Amino acid sequence: MDFLDKIIAIRLDQLPFFLITILIAFTVHEFAHAYFANRFGDPTARLLGRMTLNPAVHFDVFGIILLVIAGFGWARPVPVNRDNFSRPRLMGIIVSAAGPLSNLLMALAGALIYGMLLGLGWLSPISATKLQEAVHAMFNTFIYMNFFLFWFNLIPLPPLDGYRIIEDLAPRSVRGTLQRLEQWAMFIFLLIVFLPGLRAYTIGPLALWSSMMYSDTVNFFYHIFT
Repeated sequence: MDFLDKIIAIRLDQLPFFLITILIAFTVHEFAHAYFANRFGDPTARLLGRMTLNPAVHFDVFGIILLVIAGFGWARPVPVNRDNFSRPRLMGIIVSAAGPLSNLLMALAGALIYGMLLGLGWLSPISATKLQEAVHAMFNTFIYMNFFLFWFNLIPLPPLDGYRIIEDLAPRSVRGTLQRLEQWAMFIFLLIVFLPGLRAYTIGPLALWSSMMYSDTVNFFYHIFT
């Protein structure tokens, strides 16, 4: 176990809650992209079987393994053909934003339920300490991770959604420059993730904001139901 703890970024006692959260968060995130793309006239994802809440079709095995080991990873991106949209830039922005917004909504829904359970004291009667700890850990992980995924996916680096939004907002002349810089995106992304100095000023604030949003929203709903 000590050996596994050293090579896995997620604490082993938190791993089941983390995997359940990622299973739900990634699936809903990718489904949101596919759903809005289909609504706006692009059936590509639907025809490829991606407009579904079946996690198996959205998961990238290597991405998930890397997520557990290194602390970052990815799901299979949903294919979107913006040429099928009647208003490609506007609809492209909405489709790109749908993924992160789905994570935000899941975090808020989790905070609402958790705050209600705490405020009404419905968790107190659970006599089994381990079960009570598991419930708290599940909500903590689910709410925090969805807030974090909301912020993380808005980073303006390809292939993240934040980049696609910037790309659709930018003038045509600027978009050409952005596309030429895409070849360096993965290199920049890896530097941000693995260099502690860069990580502290990029990923660090996202983690802080996620923690603050977690505390604020859970406390807000807790006081409503107290």
